[in-house]
Amino acid sequence: MSTTEKVRWTSADLESLPDNGNRYEIIGGELIVTRAPHWEHQDVANNVCVELTIWSRQTKLGKAVQVPGLIFTDGDNVIPDVVWVSYERLAQILDESGHLAGAPELVVEVMSPGEENERRDRQSKLKLYSVQGVREYWIFDRLQQKVEIYLRENGILKLAMTLFKEDNLTSVLLPGFSVSVAVLFA
Repeated sequence: MSTTEKVRWTSADLESLPDNGNRYEIIGGELIVTRAPHWEHQDVANNVCVELTIWSRQTKLGKAVQVPGLIFTDGDNVIPDVVWVSYERLAQILDESGHLAGAPELVVEVMSPGEENERRDRQSKLKLYSVQGVREYWIFDRLQQKVEIYLRENGILKLAMTLFKEDNLTSVLLPGFSVSVAVLFA
């Protein structure tokens, strides 16, 4: 009787992978390889980061960054499109190598087309961010021009609302933050 043992990838394994423009992530010990995102994907992520940065500079409450490394555990190492983290939390989770070794308050993913990408953002990453303590999770669907807002409720992230181009995106986490969804997809 033969058994197939599944390879469990770790953060250390990422060091040996080629620097070839691919994005390497590990969720539950499983390696996920994706190509550099579409221009419009990056444009939406940039728009979100710019708006969060402007708000952050005005309020002096935290920082927004694009494509940070989030190293939750040795088998859970991801690179979301954008995160926002309060200065207080940043002091707790920023490690010596400049990676976030804990959950930021807000994680943003811009979904790439395809069932596999959709499943990863709406299931695998949602579960991971939920377990790790992320307080808000925004998923941008640039093809359908909508944003799904997940809020932490009873210890897990739950879909709270879906916003469209005519709506304004606000956040209980970010007092006074408000931006037109249309601007983020512009």
